[in-house]
Amino acid sequence: MALAQPEPGALLPERTAPLRGGLATTSCMETLQVGYLHAVAAAAGCSLAQPFPDNGIDWHLSHSSHGHAVDDEITIKVQLKCTYQVAPNPPGPFFSFTLENAHLAKLARTPVSVHKILVVMLVPRSQEQWLRAGHDRMELRHCCYWTNLAGQPVTGRYKTTVRIPTARIFDDRALCEIMTRVGAGGRP
Repeated sequence: MALAQPEPGALLPERTAPLRGGLATTSCMETLQVGYLHAVAAAAGCSLAQPFPDNGIDWHLSHSSHGHAVDDEITIKVQLKCTYQVAPNPPGPFFSFTLENAHLAKLARTPVSVHKILVVMLVPRSQEQWLRAGHDRMELRHCCYWTNLAGQPVTGRYKTTVRIPTARIFDDRALCEIMTRVGAGGRP
């Protein structure tokens, strides 16, 4: 019996659904977004550190370069969020995302010595659609977007809705550009 082989550059054909583990979907979403962050950091040449204990910031990303004006190594803080409540490929220039006010206040504080960004990953509702792999690539579905919330006011009683620009796709190039701006003494 011959197994189906993909054409060069193509993904493997769909297979029957595997028996997935019983880990809560939100825990799986957290793990997926951490994998995405690790892949982006690796491609951008950045190091990662996870603060312990987590005090409302998930990761510290550092970027070393003699081209930085303020220091040879600069760091930003990253807060990760993941949701399936906003459909992948959102139309328009932004999508709305709701944060608890205390969390927003931490991300919006200004001035700061270390800049912070919020990275929001949009995923399909079904875990079966999160990942596809072939001989030459692995696709994580769908996408992370980033924003700097410095100065963003708290407007809700307990939670505040913020706008996440769809033009700010979080990938290795975006991370390098963020680090270049911060390394020159600017904002992300």
